Amino acid sequence: MDSGAPIPGKGVPPKTSPERGRNVQRTISDARQRLTSSSGTRASYDYELLREYVDTRMSGALALPLLVFILALLAGLWVPQLAALTWAALVILAHIGLTLMGGKFRAIDKKTFDARRWTATFLAGETLYGVAWSFMALLAFTSSSTDVPILLFAMLLVGIAINAISTRTLPAATLMSTLPATATVSSVLVFGGGERLHIALVVVAFGAALFFNYLARTMHRSEIRSLDHRAEKDALILELGEAKATSDEARLQAEQANIAKSRFLATISHELRTPLNAIIGFSELMKSELMGPHSVPQYQEYSADIHTSGEHLLNLINEVLDLSRIEAGKYELNEEAFLLMPIVENCARMLEIRARAKGISLVTDFEENLPKVWGDERALRQVALNLLSNAIKFTPQSGKVMISVSRNADGGQMISVRDNGPGIPEDEIETVLSSFGQGSLAQKTAEQGAGLGLPIVQRIMGMHQGRFDLFSKLRFGTEAIATLPRARVMDALAPVRARRKLEIYAEAKSKSKARSN
Repeated sequence: MDSGAPIPGKGVPPKTSPERGRNVQRTISDARQRLTSSSGTRASYDYELLREYVDTRMSGALALPLLVFILALLAGLWVPQLAALTWAALVILAHIGLTLMGGKFRAIDKKTFDARRWTATFLAGETLYGVAWSFMALLAFTSSSTDVPILLFAMLLVGIAINAISTRTLPAATLMSTLPATATVSSVLVFGGGERLHIALVVVAFGAALFFNYLARTMHRSEIRSLDHRAEKDALILELGEAKATSDEARLQAEQANIAKSRFLATISHELRTPLNAIIGFSELMKSELMGPHSVPQYQEYSADIHTSGEHLLNLINEVLDLSRIEAGKYELNEEAFLLMPIVENCARMLEIRARAKGISLVTDFEENLPKVWGDERALRQVALNLLSNAIKFTPQSGKVMISVSRNADGGQMISVRDNGPGIPEDEIETVLSSFGQGSLAQKTAEQGAGLGLPIVQRIMGMHQGRFDLFSKLRFGTEAIATLPRARVMDALAPVRARRKLEIYAEAKSKSKARSN
């Protein structure tokens, strides 16, 4: 087996089924188009090529008869004027016939277009047009001037060039419009004297005919490539439109599903809180033995477990409710001016007992004389509680958690919580910050949780136009930083010192005296 051959699933990913299906469908369509095409390209191109041919022919509807008439007038200097004008009339009549056919072609419906019939029609017309041009050879028999062969050669070159350019999108028409005149004029040159000059003119005439026919075919291929590119562009635009429509529909369905999920969570969370409050209340009564001591000592332990589990479940429900309200856009901030440091300090005192139970030391570092901030005090208290709770969860026994409130370099205020826990792998940080997301180490070492604390913090800080950053390194710990922007810090204005009018007058007088000196 060739070791260099690509293995499915490794290296280049295999094409998806829809993409493979589109490619097969496109290949079959192209093959069918070529089989039904009269030009051997694609059936859809036949109309475009003939339309381009007709437009080119009809664009010279007036210019070409004028050019032929000018050639006849110049030929009248060497041959009888009547013979030259008769030839011009034949060419112009043939040209008019082609123009009329082009007008009929423009009037047809593209849906009823028959490529083979119209191609044969135009080739017949071009043959008659070429025969009309070939009558110029008869001008050699109307004059005995030795300059007539050179005149016919010049008129032939003009005719070949004009017809090759006009029929570039229909190469067969180029051949039919140039071959008759080339054959007749060359015959006259060969059999009219056979001089070396005439032989040379015949060679040049056939060379010119071959060159212009080759040029016409080259321009035809270029036109087909242009149509290919346009078709590919149209197909790509169509696919992009379909992909966008599919994406918009999927996004709309996802948004509707998210709204439905948020409503469901909000409803079910609200319905669960009522019985949970009763469970927690009654378990608190049973645990404290307010209604009398338990006959079985284990009942007090069971009631404490019920109370603890109920509080834990209520906390999870509150987090789910908060997250669903935020995602549904119904979490409104009650903003006011307050000091951030006392809130964080109060949260640290609330969680100190839990930290002490695990042997974790809480170290605070609060910058003094921080100004007030503008925000929702309850929401930012929740931010501090979530960050501290998370740090205590992940910090092992005898560990340390550092809490600080300070200003950052931009003038905002930030809450930093750093622990020396196991840390989070870099590739799992995004998962940790997603709703209900938990890292691999968290599932092994942390207490039970729903993975909603950090996502709620991130969204609350976003609602305050702030930011939330999570930095972690395995075996070295984690630092979570919630930052309020400079715009929400209410710096006090510099005090205005009152000055007496006499002092102001004396100062102004001294400055005026100094300027005059």
